[in-house]
Amino acid sequence: MAEDKKRKTSPAEFVNQVRTETSKVVWPTREETIRTSIFVFIFMVILSLFFFGIDSLFNAIVKFLLTLA
Repeated sequence: MAEDKKRKTSPAEFVNQVRTETSKVVWPTREETIRTSIFVFIFMVILSLFFFGIDSLFNAIVKFLLTLA
């Protein structure tokens, strides 16, 4: 039983396994790709604005605290 797990795969068998697994891949349609790309772009802009706001807020707090010293 332990010998079965340690058995090496031949190059031809490996290529056949890769072809079998590759045939199972489902590629997105052009419409799905465009829709997902637009969603990612919009989400990136929203998060960029959010983190810019948080960074500006912390910057203002630190500058205020430095004026007290």
